Amino acid sequence: MHVGLNLIYLVPGETGGSETYARELIPALREAAPDLRLTAFINRETAAAGEGPWTELADAVVVPIHAENRIEWVRGEQLLLPRIAARHGIDLLHNLAHTGPVWGRLPTVMTLHDLIFLMESESHFGLRRWGVRFLMPAATRHARRVIVISQSTRDDAIRRLNIPADRIDVVPQGYGAREVTGYVAEPELRRRLELDGRPLALSVSTKRPHKNLPRLLEAQALIPGTERPLLVLPGYSTQHEAELRTQAAELGIVEDVRFLGWLPADELEGLYRAAICFVFPSRYEGFGLPVLEAMARGLPVACGRAKAVLEVAGEAALIFDHERPEEIAGAIRSLIADRELRQRLSDAGRRRAAEFTWERTARGTIESYRRALR
Repeated sequence: MHVGLNLIYLVPGETGGSETYARELIPALREAAPDLRLTAFINRETAAAGEGPWTELADAVVVPIHAENRIEWVRGEQLLLPRIAARHGIDLLHNLAHTGPVWGRLPTVMTLHDLIFLMESESHFGLRRWGVRFLMPAATRHARRVIVISQSTRDDAIRRLNIPADRIDVVPQGYGAREVTGYVAEPELRRRLELDGRPLALSVSTKRPHKNLPRLLEAQALIPGTERPLLVLPGYSTQHEAELRTQAAELGIVEDVRFLGWLPADELEGLYRAAICFVFPSRYEGFGLPVLEAMARGLPVACGRAKAVLEVAGEAALIFDHERPEEIAGAIRSLIADRELRQRLSDAGRRRAAEFTWERTARGTIESYRRALR
């Protein structure tokens, strides 16, 4: 089987969970099916970055567009990719992130990570909002199979996009990036990122409205100053971050929050090791990957009641109402004060994360390919 991978969307360091999905799925596909031939269709930014499994473990073909320009991205995916893919003789095209060509005879499989564009439309900005709103439904109609990464997303896809249930395959992700062997030690990390000596409460996410960070900032302000941890917020920035910074200033907690951008893997790994807890107040997720990444590292987790997050966390996290800052604050205070609770959640989280493997993801994905070609 010769599978083409549509990675036109991917700009290294700027694509969040869908980049992690591509980075981890490609090696897992190669390990699960050594005879599987992979051709990755990438943009100019990804080609310039050089490293990545799309060039190391697949035949890379550059589609001549810059994906940071959304008009070029749509042009490349809708006009150029179908013809280029057909010329390379692939049997099947896998669109790894939300959209894909809406025409052509080539069989397609599409991974639908979430329906944020419908459920939380303000979380996309500008042209991306309109591009996703029109292209995603059309791409799902064109695809022979639609892979979703949680039962929650399956239910949303049936209800909101009218995708027939028998065309959907539920294939959960693995628990995030493969283990990073190197990390920045805590003393150097605190110096480098200007973190003081307080306990660190970590929340890794993009700065988008559906991540519900305003409620987390309100919770931080409710924690008495003598108990207040340093809230660390890594993840690539968006225009929403300016609103968050303004809110932090209005709440008087500027010195209690660190807004960090996209961090190198060794610094992010250092934060996971240095933090005392992980807090995830998101209103809506397609899966809950940040929660699993924290659990896999033994970091105790407190999270909100978003359906997909609960589906992933099971009973291995401290659950709060994500719309009630006082509950978020209470969960943070409990994790900081209660060593026994932290240890219990750490152990439970590791066990829970071990149930989600990229090997299982790869095998489920390959089975979806086979169904599409029947």
